[in-house]
Amino acid sequence: MKIKKFIIIAGVVFSTFSVMADEGMWLPSFLSKVNVEQMQKLGSTLTATDIYNINSSSIKDAIIVLDHGSCTGELVSPDGLFLTNHHCGYGEIQKHSTEANNILRDGFFAKDREEELVNPGKSVSFLIRVEDVTDSIVPILTPDMSEKVRKDSVSAISSRLENTATAGNHYEATVKSLYSDNKYYLFVMETFTDVRLVGAPPHFIGKFGGDTDNWMWPRHTGDFSMFRIYTGPDGKPANYSPENIPLKSRHFLPISLKGYENGDFAMVMGYPGSTNRYLTSDGVKFTMDLVNDTRIDVRKEKLQIIGDYMDTGDGPTIQYASKYARSSNYYKFSIGQNRGLKRLKVVDKKRSIEDEFRMWVSKTDEREAKYGEALKLIHDGYSDTDDDKAIQFLNEAFLGGPEIFLLMSKFSELNSALSRKSSPEKMSTTIEGLRDKLDIFYKDYDAATDQKLVASLTKIYAENLGSNYNPVFLKSIKIKYKGDYEKWAEALFSKTMFASREKVEAFLEKPSLAKAINDPVYKAYNEIYDVVRNARKDNDPETEKLNKGYRLFLAGLMEMYPDRQFYPNANSTMRITYGTVGDYYPADAIHYNYFTTMKGYIEKEIHGDREFDVWPRFKELYNSKDFGDYADKDGTLHTCFITNNDITGGNSGSPVMNGKGELIGIAFDGNWEAMSGDIAFETEYQKCINVDIRYVLWVIDKFGHAKHLIDEMTLIK
Repeated sequence: MKIKKFIIIAGVVFSTFSVMADEGMWLPSFLSKVNVEQMQKLGSTLTATDIYNINSSSIKDAIIVLDHGSCTGELVSPDGLFLTNHHCGYGEIQKHSTEANNILRDGFFAKDREEELVNPGKSVSFLIRVEDVTDSIVPILTPDMSEKVRKDSVSAISSRLENTATAGNHYEATVKSLYSDNKYYLFVMETFTDVRLVGAPPHFIGKFGGDTDNWMWPRHTGDFSMFRIYTGPDGKPANYSPENIPLKSRHFLPISLKGYENGDFAMVMGYPGSTNRYLTSDGVKFTMDLVNDTRIDVRKEKLQIIGDYMDTGDGPTIQYASKYARSSNYYKFSIGQNRGLKRLKVVDKKRSIEDEFRMWVSKTDEREAKYGEALKLIHDGYSDTDDDKAIQFLNEAFLGGPEIFLLMSKFSELNSALSRKSSPEKMSTTIEGLRDKLDIFYKDYDAATDQKLVASLTKIYAENLGSNYNPVFLKSIKIKYKGDYEKWAEALFSKTMFASREKVEAFLEKPSLAKAINDPVYKAYNEIYDVVRNARKDNDPETEKLNKGYRLFLAGLMEMYPDRQFYPNANSTMRITYGTVGDYYPADAIHYNYFTTMKGYIEKEIHGDREFDVWPRFKELYNSKDFGDYADKDGTLHTCFITNNDITGGNSGSPVMNGKGELIGIAFDGNWEAMSGDIAFETEYQKCINVDIRYVLWVIDKFGHAKHLIDEMTLIK
């Protein structure tokens, strides 16, 4: 898939190639003297070893990645207590919610450790160390290798390096490429799987503003949740057990109550997912016209159907709240990104860089031989988009659309076991594992809503794709059902066993391969995957062109600008970004201050509204002005603030620290004016939106009556 080819390429500023203090996602393990000097000029007193040290505790030991890449969190106590965003814990909060005990709506703070809630499947990981292994890989590779041979060679060497790094210990190791396969790094991680929910604010605080305020400033959302990591009695990772004990933190962040001023230093550490700063003009057009437009078209319909069901009551809202939030987030992002890329004329700027590159290459025969084909390979890789379009729509309309097709993937292992006539023991283990997954699936599933999704999204797919990539069932819809997608979906759901928990349970009591593979939904799922496989196979030659083209292009640019400090694009590995707190002017005659206060909550209130309701008790606390030690020196309680740190998805929950490494906030969003930032960093407008740590503590203490949790923390007054 072309959209994933850009995740591991390097980023530079395309208009001038100058690196600003607020741009760049740097590997903490390889902070240069230049980085540290820039940070100190902005107000930091930290050294490189204060941030990253493998011989003694450092800030990196307080930073965790959730679920191998979904979000970031930070330890704030010696006993494994950590903070992240409310939306990062949203799935767990939703799973623990019922109509009788709706903690998604009402919030939750454990009174003691016995009340902390277990979350099967949740994990957090710490970075142990990073090692540059480029010299172990690149010398083995030759220019005449095919892309497949090159990939296989890298994979084989990486496996050996990973096995060596994990021999005799409980760590995990992964070799990842950076700078578009020009460099390789080994990341060694430690993962813990007993992660318990400790606290979360009510919906009106944790998700205040909802979709309307998403990606917007000014903001007042108390976007935080709290978890605790548990270990076995020996202090090592262990699955849940009543005998487990809280993690003994190697390092945790002290919390500053001093606040911040306009222009103060701000540092973010976390696990940003992906940026695509080095796309060519063809790549930007591909992202806008194919990736984003497809996502917008399909998710608009999906969100409408889910939203209509959620509006019918509290039960449906609990079922689909997390699903709706996940889908809507990047629906709105895609709209904003396209808008920003057009406004900034990013395609034209990319073309200017490409013209400079061509001119530089043409000056010597050696460069022509080495880099001359780079841009042509990239252009050719984007020329035929039929297969790419199919892959995008398959992902959005089928694999990431109706849930019943997702359920089919969980039955693949059982069907394989049935076809192999596995032993009774193997069959029993497989079925019991499947039953556990069914508990989670059907708790939050409404067959009638999913039927509507199947009908509507299948119609969108059929209207946008040619016959080369049509699942077989589309022909049946056209002929047997006269093009009536709703009648087809109704027949599909009436005949399948998978829309009913009871029917699936009955099947598992006496599983039959024939019954499974002849089920109409399972047959449709296999027809979809036949198309997926064909589209991916057709896409392979273009993938190889793009991989080679971007590798050569970046290598050439680094040679073209030998004095420039290039930073790698985000790829879900730990990064540090630094900048300052600050206001901005998003448009003519508009000025946005750098912080918001509780007053804004009251001003935005819409009584009874799902996004802007404010509870009476909250207003009472505000009117009493009992802000305690959490008030700013101006006497108000700050809720959120903005910095110019370089962040993206995956940075959600990242700590925002001052120049002493003290926690001042939690990053949770970017701003609408700079939605192009994953592709082209917008120095003038780029903002990182953060919840003020003092507001977090006030909610825990004054609203949640959970001061015992704050007593675990180290507060700097």
